[in-house]
Amino acid sequence: MVTSDDTRKKEASAHAERRSREPDDAPQERVPATEALRRATEQLTELLGRAPESVSALKPTEEGWTAEVEVVELERIPETTSVMASYEVVLGPGGQLLGYERGKRYTRAQIDREDR
Repeated sequence: MVTSDDTRKKEASAHAERRSREPDDAPQERVPATEALRRATEQLTELLGRAPESVSALKPTEEGWTAEVEVVELERIPETTSVMASYEVVLGPGGQLLGYERGKRYTRAQIDREDR
């Protein structure tokens, strides 16, 4: 026999389950820059299977953070000929990875030039 108390518990449980699957509309607090940087490198490592070499930029945005992360794409000898790639990583305010895109590729020895 199902009582009204049992019915209320099942409805509450179903409601809680639905809410856990729905995106939270409440604005998230922005993590500090150091935490955003750490999360960007950790999540990109997990996706690419290679650890980033460095982070060349980290900027706050209205949506969270944007980072430019440098990754060794192809290791060569000598090291100065290794192929690097610059990735733009987009993070939410809580540091969750929302997207990433590979930008330019270059050799480690390549330097930026104004005339290009």
